[in-house]
Amino acid sequence: MGITAKPMQRAAAAAKKVTVLGATGSIGWSTLDLIDSHSGSFDVEALTANTNVTALAANAVKHRAGLAVIGDEALYGDLKQALSGTGVEAAAGQRALVEAAERPADLVVAGIVGAAGLGPTLAAIRRGAVVALANKECLVCAGDLVLAEVERSGATLLPVDSEHNAIYQVFDFERPDTVDRIILTASGGPCRDLPLAEMAAVSPAQALAHPNWDMGDKISIDSATMMNKGLELIEASYLFPVPQERIDVLVHPQSVVHSLVSYVDGSVLAQLGAPDMRTPIAYALAWPDRIATPTQRLDLAQIGKLSFAAPDPARFPALDLARNALKAGGGAPTVLNAANEVAVEAFLQGRTGFLDIVRIVETVLEQVDDVSMATLADIQSADQRARRLADVAIARLAA
Repeated sequence: MGITAKPMQRAAAAAKKVTVLGATGSIGWSTLDLIDSHSGSFDVEALTANTNVTALAANAVKHRAGLAVIGDEALYGDLKQALSGTGVEAAAGQRALVEAAERPADLVVAGIVGAAGLGPTLAAIRRGAVVALANKECLVCAGDLVLAEVERSGATLLPVDSEHNAIYQVFDFERPDTVDRIILTASGGPCRDLPLAEMAAVSPAQALAHPNWDMGDKISIDSATMMNKGLELIEASYLFPVPQERIDVLVHPQSVVHSLVSYVDGSVLAQLGAPDMRTPIAYALAWPDRIATPTQRLDLAQIGKLSFAAPDPARFPALDLARNALKAGGGAPTVLNAANEVAVEAFLQGRTGFLDIVRIVETVLEQVDDVSMATLADIQSADQRARRLADVAIARLAA
């Protein structure tokens, strides 16, 4: 099962109502920057954030949002005070995040990082919304459930990850049998040229210093370990009707070719662009049309050379770990994601080493048997158990 391209029915002159889940993260900032650039084309219905009250309130007022939601309930008073007299409704907590996703927006940008974004994203899907999916963890953790809800509600998923958005733009959904392979490109991150012997000593600052992309902390670390590409491989298996064994990964340091689709006749179609998330976000915002963006235009003559290489499994074992989790199915991808989120946070806090991230995930996967994943409660239970096991593994490494 996969997604299909469907036209959105709306009046050409009407402003599109947009809700941004995760408005103060990198995806949220880029989305609001584009909305600023197209005054009159978009109305902001609701904005959410986890803890950044100041930025959330400022953006809610600036864009005249109907609702602003802070995920941390302890910050409700601060948000309410910041929005006093502005006409913007304030709310807080997990239920409020879901309610924000349920509001009647034409497009919901799902930009909450990690498994925390699953509940609100499912809420938007269940009401049949067009969802710009920037949260790959939703499909990694709950791909079967998410696609079942898409099928039931008639919702549309527009992938915002640059790789999946690239594939979406060149994939023949009407003739998927003509597709031979999907090829996800990966920059290789900041450690791509570092000798393997030196990778154990990589610091959070080094791992966060991505050479091409400006991303949040968690995604930046995932890029450094290439777990991000492993998660994207799992996401692609749900988004596109191609068997998992025909989804490849290719290291492309320039981040110009964002991904490719190979067809049975030997043709290979690719989407190219400067490494700027505003391009795929703009595609989702305007779909099925296109809008101008302030992004740097691609000058291939200036770039001069595009290089590609197969990923080194010894340097980046996260890729095989993710692929094996996908093959195992059941709760394995959910466990993989949960353990990785905990391990990445521990690394950022200086409680574990860079190479320990993948070791911790592997340790947790070895301890979890196949479990039922039929409901959201099942998924949340597997997620929480994996987090507890990851905490234990981190404590043992520190002992």
